[in-house]
Amino acid sequence: MPIPDPIGWTGDGAVRILDQTLLPGEERYVTLDTVDAVAEAIRTLRVRGAPLIGIAAAMGVTLALRGGSPSLDTVCGAAAALGATRPTAVNLRGALARMARRAAAAAAAGENLALALRHEADAIREEDRAMCARIGAAGAELIGGDALVLTHCNAGALATGGIGTALAPIYALHATGHRVAVVADETRPLLQGSRLTAWELARSGVPVTVIADGMAASRLRQGDVTCVIVGADRIAANGDVANKIGTYGVALAARAHGVPFYVAAPTSTIDPLTPDGARIPIEQRGPEEVTGWRGHAAAPAGVGAWNPAFDVTPAELVTAIITDRGVFAPGDVGGSI
Repeated sequence: MPIPDPIGWTGDGAVRILDQTLLPGEERYVTLDTVDAVAEAIRTLRVRGAPLIGIAAAMGVTLALRGGSPSLDTVCGAAAALGATRPTAVNLRGALARMARRAAAAAAAGENLALALRHEADAIREEDRAMCARIGAAGAELIGGDALVLTHCNAGALATGGIGTALAPIYALHATGHRVAVVADETRPLLQGSRLTAWELARSGVPVTVIADGMAASRLRQGDVTCVIVGADRIAANGDVANKIGTYGVALAARAHGVPFYVAAPTSTIDPLTPDGARIPIEQRGPEEVTGWRGHAAAPAGVGAWNPAFDVTPAELVTAIITDRGVFAPGDVGGSI
């Protein structure tokens, strides 16, 4: 069964998303027809994944021009509102900066501003689709054949404009007849691994086993995992990687057991202006995500909770970074863009 496209246009130019907060129980599509609606969807993780929120933000900018007088001030206001939603993923700000540059060029040339921005948003989406395919090919060549891959969070088709980043090599190997299977960490506190990664892999016919996050080290100790592949929300110039909270622990466990630890990401996720992981802003989310789950208490009332959305894995724990421009040692990734 094919994976649904997580984002697209409606017939009248609004944005249509698959609401990922409802998966796997319900497959519901939501129409977003204002900038504020797109910002809310990004903030609440209805649409998520570093590449996909960049695409969503680019598409969201176009909504500011619906039914009004197009102007650069309107575009800048929309970009500011969307850029404030999530601080860690660099794709968001990169896509918005690109939309602002295109708006300025269109205005200077006397082009139709709304049409120019629609075309630019489509270009961002299609470029991401192509980047995912190249990541898949590079990663499949690196792995080389049959494999059991452990992954953390969701860096697949639900997080990108294409077949994913961390899951792209898996889909590429599966498509060419290799026996490839996945061990998916559940990824607390919002369960993106068990809810989303397992859902899309199962729909695609890729065997997948879900484990609790605390089981990853023990599973790696078994000796049957070929490699770990994770995505990234930002990669610093020195190769340090920000990804979903819990990634650092998986990297430590992989190093302890001699399992290669790969990061897969498009070059748009590499931030040459951030020298190292210590400079990456880490989003802090509400305590209710840790102390409860969908209205049910998971901790006693009144207790505190620490809930960073991401952690930073030092470059020295990363075996290689798989990009749309090839495979790089972490220390070389800053020069790849």
